[in-house]
Amino acid sequence: MDHRPPHPSHRHVGEPRLPLLAVPFALIAVVTVVDVLAPPDVHLGPFLVAAPALTASFAGPWMTGFVGAVAVTAQAAVAVVRTTATDLNHTFQIIALVLISISVTLFAHLREVHEKQLTQLRSVAEAAQEVVLRPLRDRMGPLRLASVYLAAEAEAQIGGDLYAASRTPHGTRLIIGDVRGKGLEAVGDAALVLGAFRAAAHQEADLPTLIAHLEAAVAADPDGTGEPAGEPGEAFTTAAVLDVPDQDMTLRLISCGHPPPLLLRGGRAIPLEVDHPAPPLGLTQYVDTGFAPQSFSFEPGDVVLLYTDGVIEARDAEGAFYPLPERAADWPGDGPDALLRHLCADLLAHSPGGRLGDDAAMVAIERIGGGA
Repeated sequence: MDHRPPHPSHRHVGEPRLPLLAVPFALIAVVTVVDVLAPPDVHLGPFLVAAPALTASFAGPWMTGFVGAVAVTAQAAVAVVRTTATDLNHTFQIIALVLISISVTLFAHLREVHEKQLTQLRSVAEAAQEVVLRPLRDRMGPLRLASVYLAAEAEAQIGGDLYAASRTPHGTRLIIGDVRGKGLEAVGDAALVLGAFRAAAHQEADLPTLIAHLEAAVAADPDGTGEPAGEPGEAFTTAAVLDVPDQDMTLRLISCGHPPPLLLRGGRAIPLEVDHPAPPLGLTQYVDTGFAPQSFSFEPGDVVLLYTDGVIEARDAEGAFYPLPERAADWPGDGPDALLRHLCADLLAHSPGGRLGDDAAMVAIERIGGGA
């Protein structure tokens, strides 16, 4: 199952919060009444500027302008009751109130425009997430799968973390990775890696050839200009690529600079550390190394947890890193979906304010028996 944290519901741009509207109108009423009853040498009119200024913080320009007009009308009424409409002191107060009301109405308009832009960006981010990070199937051969993506920023639904799975004639191949950097460039690099994986995962005969294909895709010039995209080593992707045969009770793993998967078995979390890790994708051209897969036992009932460094680098209020192996080992065991729900809740509780410092992705894989 693919877990997506529910997006918070956003009010319509410029939509006023009705309970808050009572505050500026109550302020106008109180200041007006007290100003009328105050001694002749006491003038409370300047306090009326707070009404439109406050409204601009939560309402749109039309409501802000309306509150400003009500405040100006109230100040004019005070001038008529206390002296005359042409009294110099009240005239300057009215002029100042008009100018300030116009200014905060303009600011409310600019804020509304900015909110519309953010709404459009959210829509684009959600669409990009659906295209780049396609939901994983619940069942692939003898495996049950679950995945989750946690964005560090509320406005960004996707970053440089990636995962995918693909069926082959003899098993299932999976990848999890983390692109260096952030923003749209990282999203583009993630899409490049995922596209190369999906195109070749079911075609290449072995993992080393598949990794070589991914390395070629990352190292290639994405713009087709023949010029390098940046300084050497500027763009790279850590990745762990797994091949899980349907019949053999093993998995084969190549780690390209990625944190080791965890094998959950019998109440223990066992890191699947490879003896000869490869450099991250995009850097192998600078290191003379091969892509050597390493086999690990993967039996029915076992669960393998893949994750990105945003999980293990999450800090609590005291600066302590999230202890993923210990927390994963405490999981009572009820399938990959329950495991990710448990870890997500625990990870967000570990992070101050429930906010991560970096994007985080996890994929849980359980072997449930023979091929299907």
